[in-house]
Amino acid sequence: MADQQADSKIRIMLIEDDPDWRRGLAAYLNGQPDMQVIGEADSAETALAVAPTAGADIILLDIMLTDSPDGLRLASELSGSGAQIIMLTSMEDRAFVVEAFRAGAVNYLVKSDFTAIPDAVRSAAANRSSIDSSAARLMLEEFRRLKKLEREYETDKFKRLLTPSEVQLLSMIHDGYSQTQIAEKSFLSLRTVKNHVNNILRKIGVKSSKEAAQQAKDNELF
Repeated sequence: MADQQADSKIRIMLIEDDPDWRRGLAAYLNGQPDMQVIGEADSAETALAVAPTAGADIILLDIMLTDSPDGLRLASELSGSGAQIIMLTSMEDRAFVVEAFRAGAVNYLVKSDFTAIPDAVRSAAANRSSIDSSAARLMLEEFRRLKKLEREYETDKFKRLLTPSEVQLLSMIHDGYSQTQIAEKSFLSLRTVKNHVNNILRKIGVKSSKEAAQQAKDNELF
């Protein structure tokens, strides 16, 4: 009967280099009626040697091992072990959160909220893990930051494609002026205006001057 109860428990492996925290967390999890810590490791090397054959359902993995984020690399290497990986950390870092999920983690928890760990373990073991709210917030912030950087890069690249006179021409097109009207206002020949437009279309890679003007507007050139 005791063996059956042990078999029904969620088997957990702890990978943590702080012995006091590891000991305390192990005691806390072993105190849960449906959990059992079956293995521990204090370094990436030990974890790689033990985890593949430990038979754990869940791996609780600290991001920082020996003062470096080795946990991220380790998560990637252990993602094929059959165990669900939950990352633990002492800090909230947007980049770490994103990298943790890229490495194959199913959740990311801050250590100070240790009371949330048992429920996160149960959810992961049942394959219904939901991302911790703080991790979701950090991921959203990081994605927004990356999106902003991408936008700024695309805008800068677009600006470098065009000369000031070409930007002015596109602004006039966006305002509804025809090429004939642009030629008259700019004291240019219609042929010159057409050549400018063709050069712009070639640079940007679009088929119409209106589309080019809209892209310039979207990239805040005017």
